[in-house]
Amino acid sequence: MATASSANPQQVGTDDARQLSARARRPVIGFVDDESDLVAMSADYLIRDGFSVVTAGDVRGADALLRAHPLDLLVLDLMLPDGSGLDLLRGVIAGRHLPVIILTGRAEEHERIVGLELGADDYVVKPFSLPELGARIRAVLRRAQSAGAETVHRVGTLTVDTRSRQAGVDGRAVDLTPLEFDLLATFAAAPRQVFTAGQLLAAVWGSTSGGRERSAVAEHVYRLRRKLTRAGVVRPRIVTVRGVGYRLDP
Repeated sequence: MATASSANPQQVGTDDARQLSARARRPVIGFVDDESDLVAMSADYLIRDGFSVVTAGDVRGADALLRAHPLDLLVLDLMLPDGSGLDLLRGVIAGRHLPVIILTGRAEEHERIVGLELGADDYVVKPFSLPELGARIRAVLRRAQSAGAETVHRVGTLTVDTRSRQAGVDGRAVDLTPLEFDLLATFAAAPRQVFTAGQLLAAVWGSTSGGRERSAVAEHVYRLRRKLTRAGVVRPRIVTVRGVGYRLDP
């Protein structure tokens, strides 16, 4: 069953109407996970961090949550007691454009990869820090809000349109996940510029962490290269600058 988490309205006096109005304009985050303690702790933190939060503990509750609330972003655990979070993700991606961050355990790499393939915008591995979760949410929301910027990058036979969030080669569309598109758009905006893994983490993921997250950069660069190659893109190409990072060569 879906529930809403917010400050108690009874604590807000009649003189605080302006603050209540500001709270109503906060980004609304849906948080779906069956670990009640984690949900409560995360919701409390995110509310203090400037978000409104509605929660659910299973697929049925998540369906009700999606119908009842105009969400700005969904945080979704892939392992739910009454069904697959992946199936729910398919429905979300197919039904509307809603940014999604998936939650997975360390041993659930396959589910994480499938989630990204389906179109999830980012992932967080349990256990996670609450400040990191807040940073990831803000980064995904920024990318979603900037999607309307009217900018088209053309590099060789490749076209990257950040307004429509479409990439193509010689008029043929290249099917990319949201993170792969953002990675390509970062490269295409500055051909020949070398980006370190840290710079890409900050620009695309909104994170400055190392280790596990930096390996995600390498994984997504590999997957992006593979998709461009399959689409027939010979030039430009993403090259590895040993010991430094990556660049897009026209």
